[in-house]
Amino acid sequence: MTGGPITGQDIARAASPDAAPVGQPWAGPSRALPELSAVRLDELLHELLERVGAVTAQQERLRALLDAVVGIATGLELPRMLERIVEAACQLAGARYGALGVIGPDRNLVQFITYGITPAQREVMGSLPEGHGVLGLLIDSPEPLRMPDIGKHPHSYGFPENHPVMKSLVGVPIRIRDRVFGNLYLAEKQGAREFSKDDEDVLTALAAAAGVAIDNAALYEVSARRQRWLEAGTEISNLLLGEVERDDALQAVAARAREISDSDVAFIALLGDEASELRIVVVDGELAMSIVDQRLSIEGTLNGEVIRTGQPVVVKSMLAAATSTGRDAADADQAWSALAELGPVMIVPLRSGTGTLGTLVLAAHGDHRGAFTSQDVQLAESFAAQAALALARAQAQADRELLAVIGDRDRIARDLHDVVIQRLFATGLGLQTTARLTTRTQVRARVDAAVDDLDAVIRDIRGAIFELHHRADHADLRRALRLLLDEAQHTLGFNPRLHVRGALETSVQDGLRPHLLAVVREALSNAARHARASAVDVTIDAGPDGVSLVIADDGVGIGTSTRRSGLENLGRRAEELGGSFAVTRGESGGTVLTWRVPSEQ
Repeated sequence: MTGGPITGQDIARAASPDAAPVGQPWAGPSRALPELSAVRLDELLHELLERVGAVTAQQERLRALLDAVVGIATGLELPRMLERIVEAACQLAGARYGALGVIGPDRNLVQFITYGITPAQREVMGSLPEGHGVLGLLIDSPEPLRMPDIGKHPHSYGFPENHPVMKSLVGVPIRIRDRVFGNLYLAEKQGAREFSKDDEDVLTALAAAAGVAIDNAALYEVSARRQRWLEAGTEISNLLLGEVERDDALQAVAARAREISDSDVAFIALLGDEASELRIVVVDGELAMSIVDQRLSIEGTLNGEVIRTGQPVVVKSMLAAATSTGRDAADADQAWSALAELGPVMIVPLRSGTGTLGTLVLAAHGDHRGAFTSQDVQLAESFAAQAALALARAQAQADRELLAVIGDRDRIARDLHDVVIQRLFATGLGLQTTARLTTRTQVRARVDAAVDDLDAVIRDIRGAIFELHHRADHADLRRALRLLLDEAQHTLGFNPRLHVRGALETSVQDGLRPHLLAVVREALSNAARHARASAVDVTIDAGPDGVSLVIADDGVGIGTSTRRSGLENLGRRAEELGGSFAVTRGESGGTVLTWRVPSEQ
């Protein structure tokens, strides 16, 4: 035998019973073994190649899994991360469709992120799943599941109209420490009848990594939001260090709370003097501008529950906020009804050292954000304490200013009474004495007329003294009206004109003042949105019979739209006060709003 390489023929020759002696030429295999060994070797070689291919494919899949894990951990914005998880899962398992359902506190799906379904398909499919049927299996029993045909499963509810065709399904839970965050669902395995055990194992590994990434993103989001709340609290505290009006401070609180909580509407409602209802004092968000100065019931409402217990509440919708304590939807407050499409809603108490002063309400569109979390509630509750501080400090400042004004008015009243009236009275007596010294009728008549004028002046001064003592607060009504007109200048593009006739200070009672301001605000807001006017005149005629408010513009006039919720609010206010409301076209175009109420309220 030579020292060359051993061939397959050498192996067959050595194994053959007919093998020639060493050194003799071999005549080939005997007829008893017709090339069977060569066939077996080919089979072994094919099996070896298949196994090598499987190992290579497995390595590529593991490499893809590692790439997916790295990819989903890129960035800490939770919404985008959830989208990356679904996309990576579909690519790893070869699925046409994928979804990630986030489980809420009530064990329903509060978010449903999809992959493979176009926006047009989602539009025609209607509402997203809530976690019933086959999807609910993972919620009830958070263990991986696979099925070749969804429609044949006994828990299947079927698909809604216009839903894409889906048969095979694989699902795995996504856990964050000791709780299930959500479930990963994949449908329609491409290139095979159903998903394999390997697909399930890869998705389970991906879900484990996704849980860690989601947890980190959620912690980062909470930390960032907490930082924003703290910065907002510092901003409000700095605002309180200076001279601040109560409503200005509360407006800043509502604006920052809406911005940080990612809400669409924020408003603050405070208890009235009789503590039987709440009044909305400030609003932030365009959707809620028409509810300023509206009243909210306390009896049998969630607002009342928050006031009574001092604990925040979260509900799914504005309508639930009005009716979840046993009230009928028809009895819901106007504020809730006007925003009925909003949800979720968070109601937070404004607590101070003396008790609960009111509530901070935050609401968002359901398709704009998910449910408010416990962290949201905790941070908002802490921030609401800043609102209570703003209210208490601004109220104390207003009380000090009012005391200073009252002190000045008392001093002026004393000076008028003790000095001015006495001198006028003395002058009048002197004139009467002088009149007796003359015999001329004309001179006496003129002196008597002067004395009568002095008596009239004395009566006016005494009336002014009475007003200084008893009507100190009504002097601010004219100022409040001016401020409303100044605010409207930014939206109208020009400064509306104010005309006041009659004794505004004495004719407008305490109960009428907030209604009058609310009507002026709503009317100016309507003019800014719809009138396209270049001039607006606000005329208030206050007399002993009542108060008449006329707001006229030179705009395009009344349109044909049937959506007039703001005008309905004005009419409802007038009816509640026993008055009337009318909208007419002006003589030279534009719109004229006439709002009248009697003096007896």
